[in-house]
Amino acid sequence: MSEAEQLAERIEELESELALRDRHATSEQLQLERYAADLRETFKQERARSAQLQESYMLTVRALASAVEARDAYTGRHAERVAAYGLQIAKACEIRLTDQPEIEFGFLLHDVGKVAVPDAILFKPGPLTPDERLVVEQHPITGSEIVREIAFLGSARDIIRSHHERWDGNGYPDGVAGEAIPLSARVFAVADALDALTSQRPYRDAAPLAEARAIIERESGSQFDPKVVDAYRTVTDEMIDEIRRSIG
Repeated sequence: MSEAEQLAERIEELESELALRDRHATSEQLQLERYAADLRETFKQERARSAQLQESYMLTVRALASAVEARDAYTGRHAERVAAYGLQIAKACEIRLTDQPEIEFGFLLHDVGKVAVPDAILFKPGPLTPDERLVVEQHPITGSEIVREIAFLGSARDIIRSHHERWDGNGYPDGVAGEAIPLSARVFAVADALDALTSQRPYRDAAPLAEARAIIERESGSQFDPKVVDAYRTVTDEMIDEIRRSIG
């Protein structure tokens, strides 16, 4: 066989080899594309299931919160308003709510422990005795125990247990101070005060928003975390009014 013929044969062999490799590469590419499509579909299904599960959690929490509030006609939709205020303040504090959905659960269920407080104490029109006050001050502990075994609530327990703690350490039930109080509970404290001050009660009229803001400012560094109060300042009157209009 001449050199020219040998070269032509070698070129033909190389071309055949390249064609075979191309077919393998195309097959592998198709396999990779099918695998990627399967992964995308699996991810979509998992995300849909996760969203459904999260929705069922929220419905359960809201039902429980409504059951707690049904005992007191005067609080209205306090838990929902506080949750809405708290979420706005939490965003201003740069808390990643998408990473911690339990925060909203904690805002809604903060008073779940009050189910264990007798009506005679909870709705007593006059001042509480020292013993009665001790009973009331147990409700954060009771609440955290109620939800202790509920896995999906996670850090919601921090809010339920610590929502009556004060920045200066004079709160209850644990008397912790400053940054030893979970940040979510410090945020809740400001939101709770805002709603309490601006809501009508049998024993007092609702305070105007400007007055409520002044009171919260005055308590910065004593009752409230100063950094949370700073964040609260960025929540506008318009945002607060819209929450009140939408929730009632």
